[in-house]
Amino acid sequence: MGRRAVVGALIFDERGRLFVHRRGPDRRFLPDCWDIVGGHVEPGETLLQALARETSEETGWTLRDARLVHVEDWESEGPTGPDRRREFDFIVTVDGDLSRPTLERPKQVAFRFITRGEIALLDENRRADDGFVRRIAELAFTERDRGSEP
Repeated sequence: MGRRAVVGALIFDERGRLFVHRRGPDRRFLPDCWDIVGGHVEPGETLLQALARETSEETGWTLRDARLVHVEDWESEGPTGPDRRREFDFIVTVDGDLSRPTLERPKQVAFRFITRGEIALLDENRRADDGFVRRIAELAFTERDRGSEP
């Protein structure tokens, strides 16, 4: 369908806070914006393989379990025209020290865990992502509150 598959990992800590990281200022897409863990599915990878790889690359944590909670088509302007994507977002559990992620620098330059009450932090992205990351974060909190862990 002309869309690249991408995955997103919605990672909560033991206090129910959602992990977000700030993308580096030199990134072509969403520079210096808050984002969730994730990225493109490489040729030959399944969604879960890509999710595990991206989680490890961007945090150093190991994917333990995942549950699909959202699929959405979106696009951004690429170097030669529209870059169309289909995003698959999962609530995941991971193994590793959640207080010490290993960021993939310089692609990610900062991190934090946010509560539902701190979700307005993601409004910093509004001009760049039309509120997409915030909507995914809100969905993650709603799914978590339903008690539907992976």
